[in-house]
Amino acid sequence: MEEDVKLESANSESNSGAKLDRNISVSEFSCSCCYDILVNPTTLNCGHSFCRHCLAMWWVSSKKTECPECRDKWEGFPKVNILLRDVIEKLFPDTIKEKYEDLEQNSGIAKALQAFNKYGNEQNQSSSREGRANQQRGGGGFFSGVLTALTGVAVVLLVYHWSSRESEHDLLVHKPVSKWTPEEVVLWLEQLGPWASHYKDRFLSGRVNGRLLLTLAEDEFLKEPYSIESNSHRKAIIMELERVRTLGVKPPQNLWEYKAVNPGKSLFLLYALKSSPRLSMLYMYLFDYTETFLPFIHTTCPLQKEDEEDIITKFIVSVAFALRGSSGVRDLQDPTWTQWREFLVKYVFLPYQLLAEFAWDWLEVHYWTSRFIIVNAMLLSVLELFSFWRLWSTSQLRSIPRLMWGHFWKMSTQGLFVAIFWPVIPQFVCNCLFYWALYFNPIINIDLVVKKIRRLETHAM
Repeated sequence: MEEDVKLESANSESNSGAKLDRNISVSEFSCSCCYDILVNPTTLNCGHSFCRHCLAMWWVSSKKTECPECRDKWEGFPKVNILLRDVIEKLFPDTIKEKYEDLEQNSGIAKALQAFNKYGNEQNQSSSREGRANQQRGGGGFFSGVLTALTGVAVVLLVYHWSSRESEHDLLVHKPVSKWTPEEVVLWLEQLGPWASHYKDRFLSGRVNGRLLLTLAEDEFLKEPYSIESNSHRKAIIMELERVRTLGVKPPQNLWEYKAVNPGKSLFLLYALKSSPRLSMLYMYLFDYTETFLPFIHTTCPLQKEDEEDIITKFIVSVAFALRGSSGVRDLQDPTWTQWREFLVKYVFLPYQLLAEFAWDWLEVHYWTSRFIIVNAMLLSVLELFSFWRLWSTSQLRSIPRLMWGHFWKMSTQGLFVAIFWPVIPQFVCNCLFYWALYFNPIINIDLVVKKIRRLETHAM
């Protein structure tokens, strides 16, 4: 179907009175798909134009968002080129009218256009949802920035505050027992548990210093000035005294003393348990079974039976978490099958619950810090659930081995970095990283959980 029109135009500025005559053919406004005149011409990002129904049929058959001619991908959803459409309809009104009549009689083209327009509506709705989400995120940007700045200042203040207190903890975990003063002996005694405070005055009255403490035997604690009548209390003191004699210093009995003795390892465990708890627990089992893993599993998966020496067992478990040599945890037995079964179920499905349960057992020692860890474990569990849900919904479960390898590689490189460089890193920087991971990560994870929930809400709309 060929139709020529004669176009006349005047250029009064360059050559007044001169006219340009030119014949324009339908082929100059043809579609590259049907090689016929463009009907509802739709121009893509690459500049090529096609009939809208031709583009719709191409999309239905190929399911590709790319140009049929040059294969460049288009962005957004293509729209009709209104200017080009008006020009064609004015130049070739009869031809366009015939084309419209032919298209109305073709049901296949009508279905393709309907599917194509439905796809466009979904794209537009998705874009509007993302725009609203960006506005929400933008609205909270100022608040997030202020919160980040305030939390950063808080971390620095925490580092300064705890650095001043660490000298007290470092004093006993690094100072030889033979040089302890009576006041330091009492400090060591008080950290054995709330029950030990009842004997504080008795040790002070006897002026028991470090040298005298090393010479005491169990039967002497029955005599004056100690008069410790409780058999369980005497055994607990003797057990800890044996550890002190073996190490020559006070073994760490809380998080801060453990950090003072093992700054690099504590920093590594803190980041590793946050990013890959299963792999870090496996490392604990393979490389630190007696000194770290045994206390951990006995705390999180205790035996469900009553023991008349419950105080001693709990004391051994609580103090043995810190590194103190093989003699420090020699009283801990290998886990039973019941404990292993409970641990493996939680290890596979709820690894962060193990961390929360361990932190819960330390509430009496670390009131607020344990709560931070418990909240962070809950948030990390939610984020892990979101990650598995995303893999399931997008049919990407096959990528789990690759992600596991990524976790292994990341943790290995972090461990290597900490092992090599932490001794040369300034202590203040290590403290900042430690307290940042301990207290600031829960705030970051709260923000991540909120974003995940908002994203689910926008997709549900």
